[in-house]
Amino acid sequence: MNDVTEPASATLAERAKLTLGKRNLIFIGLMGAGKSAIGRLTAQALGIPFVDSDHEIERVSRMTVSELFTAYGEEEFRALEARVLKRLLRSGPRVVSTGGGAYINERSRRQIKKGGLTVWLNADLDVLWERVNKRDTRPLLKTENPKQTLENLMRARYPIYAEADLVVLSRDVKKETMVEEVLAAIADCKKVEMP
Repeated sequence: MNDVTEPASATLAERAKLTLGKRNLIFIGLMGAGKSAIGRLTAQALGIPFVDSDHEIERVSRMTVSELFTAYGEEEFRALEARVLKRLLRSGPRVVSTGGGAYINERSRRQIKKGGLTVWLNADLDVLWERVNKRDTRPLLKTENPKQTLENLMRARYPIYAEADLVVLSRDVKKETMVEEVLAAIADCKKVEMP
């Protein structure tokens, strides 16, 4: 491990970019946590490319995530997701937002951990529910009681998400505030490994 020396006048984004180095920044968390929106804005602040793994999966398969789940089931979807993530994480730096289940899949989780610095956008149930209940595009929430399903996913997944390098609380504040908190978490990260 090497310490990174940065000029005192460096902006928060510059300090975060220096800490990140050539590594990817990978957003994990449940649906509705803000991985795509905050990821895209963080990439802009850092001046590096952004990619949403779900959009990339849809692009290469020419099907939506919902269509893939319906046609092939979750297991086949996760296998495709793992292949796409492996390709996306080969080079960096870039910001990658992942689907909510990507980090739960052991194969994908190994690739994500190896592929860069992970940020878990941790949100409580009410925040997530407010964000996801407006659209019917979440295959895992097509149940009799979707809010209970979401709560069950939280209980099952949060202990695994907690393995992330960094945790930032996702809540109802301006997106710019969230991006600033992500950049600060990266800049203050003591786990600096220069590739």
